[in-house]
Amino acid sequence: MAASYEHNPERRQPDQAPSVNSSAETFDSPRIPEAIASSEQARSPVEAYIALGSNMGDREAHLMRAIAELDAQPGIVVTKVSGIYETDPVGYTDQPAFLNMAVAIRTSLGPLELLRTQLRLESLLGRIRQVRWGPRTIDLDLLLYDNVRMDLEELTLPHPRMMERAFVLVPLHDVISSSHPLHEQVSATSAHALQAGKDGITLWKTINWRSASEPSGS
Repeated sequence: MAASYEHNPERRQPDQAPSVNSSAETFDSPRIPEAIASSEQARSPVEAYIALGSNMGDREAHLMRAIAELDAQPGIVVTKVSGIYETDPVGYTDQPAFLNMAVAIRTSLGPLELLRTQLRLESLLGRIRQVRWGPRTIDLDLLLYDNVRMDLEELTLPHPRMMERAFVLVPLHDVISSSHPLHEQVSATSAHALQAGKDGITLWKTINWRSASEPSGS
């Protein structure tokens, strides 16, 4: 996705591109114990949010297949899908524009197993890691897992610097629950980013996913 920053075993760091103006602070919630984070199964289904991006080949087809593959995984049900947004590349700019989305899911997987499932799907869909923040067929980033915070070598939640990335926040605003502790901050920052095409992000297409409503566009 645009200026992607990924959770992976190499602990990649977020890019240093200009950020959306935001004073958002991480929501106040207990840190998840490492034993639970490392478990393959959550105790009961929880809501999580995943960002998707593609800028190679048939970008929309890659996104749609990634969503279908996510939904087909045991322990994962895609419940809501954002609009598709076209975004300018940031960081490594000598590459095509990205299409970005976000999805809400219900999952019985623990956070680390969910992350590893995403990495397996990236490989299945042809993701090859060559240039840092470079072109990719698909990018899947775990943004939020319920309302937990954690900071492990393999995974940090919420996703680092998530609140400063328009290409993440705008699609996330389409799907995040109004009851989530970060909803108001995501909503305000997303609206700011969309003003007059600010930060190189524009609504490219709206789609339907089962009975999910279309994005608000605000």
